[in-house]
Amino acid sequence: MTAGEYIVHHLTHLQSSKPGGVADLSVFNFDSLIFSIALGVFGCWLLWLAARKATSGVPGRFQAAVEILVEVVDQQAKGIVHNAESRKFVAPLALTIFLWIFLLNAMDLLPVDLLPAIWGQIHGDPHHAYLRVVPTADLSVAMGFSVTVLLICIYYNIKIKGLGGWVHELFTAPFGNHWALYPFNFAMQMIEFVAKTVSHGMRLFGNMYAGELIFLLIALMGGAWTLSATGIFLALGHIIAGTAWAIFHILIITLQAFVFMMLTLVYVGQAHDHH
Repeated sequence: MTAGEYIVHHLTHLQSSKPGGVADLSVFNFDSLIFSIALGVFGCWLLWLAARKATSGVPGRFQAAVEILVEVVDQQAKGIVHNAESRKFVAPLALTIFLWIFLLNAMDLLPVDLLPAIWGQIHGDPHHAYLRVVPTADLSVAMGFSVTVLLICIYYNIKIKGLGGWVHELFTAPFGNHWALYPFNFAMQMIEFVAKTVSHGMRLFGNMYAGELIFLLIALMGGAWTLSATGIFLALGHIIAGTAWAIFHILIITLQAFVFMMLTLVYVGQAHDHH
């Protein structure tokens, strides 16, 4: 297998149709679905476990870590979403988004060949068993998150302002309430909704996809080692570069989860503002 074939193989999803076929809406990336659901359930279990073991006495390390995370998210929600009733839903939503995306991103820290190799052995055809383990490096998952946030924002726009009030805002902001400006106001509002949604998802996807590619390139260095000076140099480079990038990537996966969560709070907060 050449370097190009290796990368293409690792960037091909386990799909409901043969990889390389014509894309359509009936094609599902089963690997992204499975890992997303499994890690979502795992994240909920972690929060449930923390709540079940919570004590009013001196907390353990796990409880303390969860309490710090909950407090940080709650403080951010209070500073952005000023409606106390809305925060009863928005703050837990933000916490769920952060933890879920963090877990999905953290799959990138696993050795790139580990789970695909295991799946290949189960499948019985290691060279043609496709599996991608980082759901947020799948555009459909990242955009699924951002579209869900868009729907929540539309819900709060209607809930807070009323359907008539929101429609009125669509045609009168940002340029003013004049019939000649209605088309321009509406166009700007639609552009804003589309731009926020696309950038929200693409930012997460782009960073995680790039990180996945770098891990694959580092893995190629290790796969090219031989009992020679060049081969040993490549093997050492693989270990050093892989370790350095993994340590740095811990910051990336945390930062991307935090940024996505904060933008969610900002967009929901904007849905509460009247123009």
